[in-house]
Amino acid sequence: MTKADIVEKVCEQLSCPKNEAFEMVEMTLEVLKEAIATEGHVKISGFGSFTVNQKKARKGRNPQTGDEITITPRRVLTFKASPVLKQKINQG
Repeated sequence: MTKADIVEKVCEQLSCPKNEAFEMVEMTLEVLKEAIATEGHVKISGFGSFTVNQKKARKGRNPQTGDEITITPRRVLTFKASPVLKQKINQG
């Protein structure tokens, strides 16, 4: 499913013009992105939670040359589905 598909579904559900549905979806995604970036976590009841985790620096290997390299520390985004979403997925 793409953003355009989501806009189409919102448009159908709310019986509103497509440009209004697009703005609603776009604003919702912007709020989510901003909250994840600033707060580091977002929890949506019945859907799941997004969390930013810090990964430490670690040693790795370049697969082409075999040289040992240091992988820099970084932040990664994880998603954990809620029990409600897990149940809905496993029903079908």
